[in-house]
Amino acid sequence: MTRSMVKRMSPAAKLATGVGGAAAVAVLAAACSSGSSTSSSPGGAAATPAGASSSAGGSGSTVIKTASSSAGTILTDGSGRAVYLWTKDGSGMSACSGACAGAWPPLMASGTVTASGSAKASDLGSITRSDGSKQVTYDGHALYYYVGDSGSGTASGQGSTQFGAKWWLVSPRGSDVTASVSSFTTSAGGSSPATQAPTMKTVGGY
Repeated sequence: MTRSMVKRMSPAAKLATGVGGAAAVAVLAAACSSGSSTSSSPGGAAATPAGASSSAGGSGSTVIKTASSSAGTILTDGSGRAVYLWTKDGSGMSACSGACAGAWPPLMASGTVTASGSAKASDLGSITRSDGSKQVTYDGHALYYYVGDSGSGTASGQGSTQFGAKWWLVSPRGSDVTASVSSFTTSAGGSSPATQAPTMKTVGGY
């Protein structure tokens, strides 16, 4: 009997059965399409290295300025964050990579690099690191931040011997500041706009 019922199914019923299957397939395809569009949205951006954005003195620029400390005038970035040199580096090069660069992030050159306060535009330069990025130099010294600094006005990295050599603050003359400094005021050089915009000199390779 079952066989005869199947045989007697009208063409319209057969068509309806086919349409229903096609509709189910269409609904399933739509659901899959919706899921794939959601999963294709990009994930979060890569984390910005500590201090990388604090050097900006304006859109697309990096500023090196000065601040007052108990040891005299020192260099900072445009937001008053301390910058350091590493005595292990040679002139115009950086020996800090991997874990070292994680603890002491290089001060990267973003757009035009300018000098403010008593920082000298003629002493600004850059080196090319192994990944092709540009690191700011001052009087041939590659400049770094320290992740242990809580923000502007702090210099907890001063005198550190991490990674086998001393880290020092930098004077406007380009020499290392070896006196004890843990904090400073950012009024020297203040928030005055950077008026010197030198052509960056490439001082070496990484």
